Amino acid sequence: MAKFLLNDFMIKDHIVAALKEDVGYGDISTDFICADINKNKRFEIFLRTREEGILCGCDPFRLVFEILAKDDVKIEFFKEDGDKITPNEPVAKIVGYPRYVLTGERLALNYIQRMSGIATFTKKFQDVAEPYGARVVDTRKNTPNFRLFEKYAVKVGGGHLHRFNLCDCVMLKDNHIALMGGSIEEAVKKVRANISHAHKIEVECDTIEQVQKCLNAGADIIMLDNMTIDMINEAVKLINKRAIIEVSGNVNLKNLEDIAKTGVDIISTSAIVAKAPTLDLGFDYIG
Repeated sequence: MAKFLLNDFMIKDHIVAALKEDVGYGDISTDFICADINKNKRFEIFLRTREEGILCGCDPFRLVFEILAKDDVKIEFFKEDGDKITPNEPVAKIVGYPRYVLTGERLALNYIQRMSGIATFTKKFQDVAEPYGARVVDTRKNTPNFRLFEKYAVKVGGGHLHRFNLCDCVMLKDNHIALMGGSIEEAVKKVRANISHAHKIEVECDTIEQVQKCLNAGADIIMLDNMTIDMINEAVKLINKRAIIEVSGNVNLKNLEDIAKTGVDIISTSAIVAKAPTLDLGFDYIG
């Protein structure tokens, strides 16, 4: 698990900004209700899930209350990121001053529900591809400014990561090739002359002819975009392990196994993030 992605110093600013957005100048529902409540009073609440899934997002959940309430809310997790969670089973216990618990509740749930949903959905994809040696990876079709959390959730769900941003890896698509007069060879040559030795070059192809040109150019990764199974099989045979083979485009749980069976290395899909349903977690108050 890429725990390093969610170091507190990496995510704290995001959570502070989210609190500013959500709370504004004050929680006028909770602040007035709690105005006369003794500050020593404590709510005791369980975090539970209403459906089976993979837990993800414990650190953002915890940090919401640490930033909002300092030491006035204590959280005890009974599970950790990556664990399977089932309905009615307590996931965590939250104890704290009611004002802070109620104000932070929705935001903390937003993080953990969204991230657990992605982890759960990703696991379904990776479980299908795993027996065939293929890796399911995410794409850059992420929620703006939430990429760190979404990529972490993909890892927690057993998936793998594509480039994190535009400076991680060269990816030449049809428009890049068009700017080079349609020449894959010239496009690869130009970027190779300018990038670091540590960067790989990936080229998107939608025909077998383009695959051959990628091989001629020495591309490190060849992406087979929206190809039929027959075309993928032909491309795999042609490439013959001379480059990493990635398949992308309209990947879903119905066609995933057929794609994985072709022997490709990577199956990239935006679905594991963009189409992941939110996992239904909520607070159950204790008396």
